[in-house]
Amino acid sequence: MMEKRYRWKNEQIRRHVAVVDGKQAPTKVFMNATYLHPYVRQWVQGNVWVCDDRIVYVGPNKPKQLDSCEVVDCSNQVLVAGYMEPHAHPFQLYNPHTLAEYAAQHGTTTLINDNLFLFLQLTKKKAFSFLSAMEKQPVTMYWWCRLDPQTEMNGEEHFFSYKNMKSWLENDAVLQVGELTGWPKLLEGDDFILHWIQEAKKLGKKVEGHFPGASDRTLTKMKLFGADADHEAMTGSDVYKRLMQGYTVSLRHSSIRPDLPTLLKEMKQCGIHHYDHCMFTTDGSTPAFYENGMIDEMIRIALQEGVSDIDAYSMATWNVARYYNMDHLHGSITPGRIAHINILEHASNPTPISVLASGQWVKRDGVPVHAFSTMEWDAHGLMPLALTWDLQMDDLQFSMPLGMYMENSVIIKPYSISIDTSADELSADHDESFLMLIDRNGKWRVNTILKGFATHVQALVSSYSNTGDIILIGKSKRDLLFAFERMKQIGGGIVLCEHGEIIHEISLPLGGLMSAKPMEVLMEEEKTLGELLRARGYAFADPIYTLLFLSSTHLPYIRITPKGIYDVMHKTVLFPTIMR
Repeated sequence: MMEKRYRWKNEQIRRHVAVVDGKQAPTKVFMNATYLHPYVRQWVQGNVWVCDDRIVYVGPNKPKQLDSCEVVDCSNQVLVAGYMEPHAHPFQLYNPHTLAEYAAQHGTTTLINDNLFLFLQLTKKKAFSFLSAMEKQPVTMYWWCRLDPQTEMNGEEHFFSYKNMKSWLENDAVLQVGELTGWPKLLEGDDFILHWIQEAKKLGKKVEGHFPGASDRTLTKMKLFGADADHEAMTGSDVYKRLMQGYTVSLRHSSIRPDLPTLLKEMKQCGIHHYDHCMFTTDGSTPAFYENGMIDEMIRIALQEGVSDIDAYSMATWNVARYYNMDHLHGSITPGRIAHINILEHASNPTPISVLASGQWVKRDGVPVHAFSTMEWDAHGLMPLALTWDLQMDDLQFSMPLGMYMENSVIIKPYSISIDTSADELSADHDESFLMLIDRNGKWRVNTILKGFATHVQALVSSYSNTGDIILIGKSKRDLLFAFERMKQIGGGIVLCEHGEIIHEISLPLGGLMSAKPMEVLMEEEKTLGELLRARGYAFADPIYTLLFLSSTHLPYIRITPKGIYDVMHKTVLFPTIMR
């Protein structure tokens, strides 16, 4: 078990005390600092001493010993604790390592992450080795423990076995269970979910909900079941309802729900002027959304909406630490905390000019500092896809009478197919496309028609999906075959093909689901894909989330899953998968 919450051994603690006594020198001292103190809700002045990765003293004194100590003059600057992202999905084309490295440049030095990808795609041994490897990075990474797969899949009982769940939940890096996308099952009597909620409570861990559009009655029931927080408030009234029920509310601003300005305006209209039980989250946005920053951008929006600087910074630091019972390690510049410190030019600009993560510089005077160790991806089982099977024209038979209609980014409804689907190519005069989900091992497939996606996309093939299986969308069967072959060649990825020519691709060599490239490079690749798709009739907010949501059964009304076309509302498989 990793020791994340009790990270210093006796010998280290004795050394920290010796620094305070003047018997040893600290490693870094920030002199003449103005820093935010959340206990008194004031900006105060003093000197901050750091020993290795820990803050050991904050106050008016200077160290008696300065041998080999780095002294940083912080006159005319302000210091705040490193920002915390309480709800990260670190597998949205990027990987946890590249996300953490990028986030640190913008001052987010702690992330609390979804484990679903690791849970479903890796063995427990490999997943835990990955968590251990991330321990060696300067950014602190915590994790959730999912209670459902967010889709209908074969072998769910194998993944969510008692042994697996117990191991994950007892891991010291895991802070919560959730998010509870499967909460309707809980309301209907599912004691599996209730059991693990109870176990989480016994271990002092949190339970995060996922309750979009929930009524007061549902929110009350979920509170009784043990839910502590929710990030699905879409209006100020939603925030108010959750606060009144005793929830901590994560205010979301994401690529698919950029809600923060509206939420803050409407919260004031609802009479909410205190933010002690609110946090910020970007909710696993796709790469390009982070171009202007991460949690620092949310603080900036809050300041622009008239939130006080102390409240805005507290929602990004202290409130998160207190909620997760981690305030002895995070959220403030006070003795005993991990040395996650952001240096700002001014409190009005939350993007730091310098960032200290676990006592190491990751950014200094506006320049990135290389502090992250290289990941050995193969050792953790994250290798390029090596598909040993071929896709044939015979697989591209679309005789199903029921299609899927994209009403918007998240709502997919059933509809009766009326076009001729036997042709090798569909007309660009309508917005209907071939859609296939095929097992990454080549054992089964599901074929239907997707309406509303685009009018002129000839072939989009993606190994990135909610289930890890392969998605094919497009007008041309021949282009679909061509794009599929290219996806195989590059070891997984997203490939856009037109008239026998590859016009764009995003390589995803880490299990076919994640890129190994830096975030800045990936952002440009994703933006290009979005531009090309929109030029071909794609009309929604985020094509990456479209690929993810096609199989996500926490959303209405029908989805394409490894079990077949699934009716979410009636919990039935309408058309099962076809074995190949």
